[in-house]
Amino acid sequence: MSPNQSFDLCLRMGDNALILGQRLSEWCGHGPILEQDIALTNISLDLMGQARLWLSLAGQVEGQGRDEDRLAFFRDASEFRHLNLCEQPNGHWGTTILRQFLFDAFHLTLLEQLCKVEDEQISGIALKSVKEVRYHLRWSSEWVIRLGDGTPESHLKMEEALRDVWPYAGEALQPNSLDEQLEMHAAPYNLNQVSELWWSTVQNVFSQANLEAPARTWAPQKGREGIHTERLGFILAEMQFLPRAYPDAQW
Repeated sequence: MSPNQSFDLCLRMGDNALILGQRLSEWCGHGPILEQDIALTNISLDLMGQARLWLSLAGQVEGQGRDEDRLAFFRDASEFRHLNLCEQPNGHWGTTILRQFLFDAFHLTLLEQLCKVEDEQISGIALKSVKEVRYHLRWSSEWVIRLGDGTPESHLKMEEALRDVWPYAGEALQPNSLDEQLEMHAAPYNLNQVSELWWSTVQNVFSQANLEAPARTWAPQKGREGIHTERLGFILAEMQFLPRAYPDAQW
């Protein structure tokens, strides 16, 4: 794996965790019950910790003096490389749960592949992260089933969430030039295998939740190339305001 490929991969992984973690942090103090409020806040903290590891490594590989804070707080929207799924609004509880599940099913499978790559720094972060993400997927899967196969109202809410979130789910599974390079130089990285395992997980959970998975035909998304929805600007405005206003501040 070349330094450029390593940097791009770390940036992509770090940005996914950072932006989704920021989104989930909006639930802090607003969860439906205290236990789940704490659970979702802990998932947000897990993702923020993973983002620090990935972005710190990205800065090291880049070699231009940017640490994880510079990469998180001093890039503009077009420089972020996360999936557009991660920046979608929380909506109601079911929307957040479904967005989390669709991402977790992808995230876990990808991390399991990255655990086996030759680059010890990348595999080391993946090994640390995969333990947390297994819990994330178990938690979100249980909630999808609980809501989808629950009351008539909760089922309707999950069908509504599926209509809102599903169009953004496919970007993670559509190879771009970086994925093609990694398949050649970072075995066992293979996005087609990730896609098939993701689909199997989704079908299994949806069958238990009494939900019907839509067809795998998605509108093109270009978040990994820096083309995002208008929602990212609002996330960055809140997340980056303080360090940009006081760039020399020390904690």
